[in-house]
Formats: sequence, structure tokens, C-alpha cells
Amino acid sequence: MIHSNTNGNGEDMGMSPFYTALRERVGHALLLMPGVAAIVRDESGRVLLQQQHDDSWSLPAGAVEPGESPSVAIVREVFEETGLRVRPRRIAAVVGGSSCRVRYANGDEVEYVVTVFDCEIVGGSPIDSNEETKRLQYFRRDEMPELAFGYPEETFAESRSAAYFEGQRETR
Repeated sequence: MIHSNTNGNGEDMGMSPFYTALRERVGHALLLMPGVAAIVRDESGRVLLQQQHDDSWSLPAGAVEPGESPSVAIVREVFEETGLRVRPRRIAAVVGGSSCRVRYANGDEVEYVVTVFDCEIVGGSPIDSNEETKRLQYFRRDEMPELAFGYPEETFAESRSAAYFEGQRETR
């Protein structure tokens, strides 16, 4: 997961059997993990955020599982965390490196490489809450709370014609 890997009681949530088995072998050592995140906007352009049970906020996001493409992973993650069916429209950003390194309360250390997708809603109904989500809310970009995972501001630009790649300097 790109956000908290424990619930408010410190219990592990949602870690797949693959990542659980990997953690059993490597302990708390640093893992490089592929992740996905979704920017889902309403008709006003506001961004959907997920509040977790520890009260932190994030984009709907999670890890890519073995055998799963990033586009399939984001459809799965968004549905699990929001109840919405989405279709990825474009890659908004690809971020990684030391700024994407997280040390969880349980000592696990992960450095994510995250493909961020702009997604459109194609079905489903928003959930009230579940094991991973306390609540969902749409925010204008200038009103968004601080996110648990710090995506670069460029990630949210609707007008970009190409994806943002962290570390890439724009030349004119």
C-alpha cells in the first residue's frame, strides 16, 4: 500500500499474500515496490481523496501484484477502496526515488515507484467506509488536505499534455 499499512490499532491491513511472504523473508529491510495511484475527478474537477482510519488522506492507491499490469491494478485498487469502477485515461505522473521512501510504524521500509493515472468513473457507487477507507471526499486542489504520500504538484495538472516524471527538468 502507498498509504498506511496498518489500521488505527496497529494491525496489518490488506497486505497481499505475496508481500506478506516477502516480508517474512526480508523482515523490515527496504523493498522497492511498484505502486499505482488514481486521480479521480468529479464533474467540477475536484479530486477524490480517501481518508484512512488513522485520519490521514490519500489518493486511492496500492501495490501492483505479481502478474498484474499497472492499469489492472489501479482499477482493482480504486474499486476496493472507493466502490467506484474506473477506466484509466492517461498516465498523469511516474514518481519514485528517495522522496517516495516510507518507513511504517511497524518498521517496514518501502520505496515506491508509483504510476499515477487520471481515471474516469464508469460505474459503481461510492462506499461509506470499509476496512481501508474511513470516508471519501472530493476536494478542489487548493483545498486538499496534506496527503500521507507527497505527490509533486505537477501530478495534479489537468492541462499537461504528457505525463510528469519526477526528476525531469522541463526545458524551453
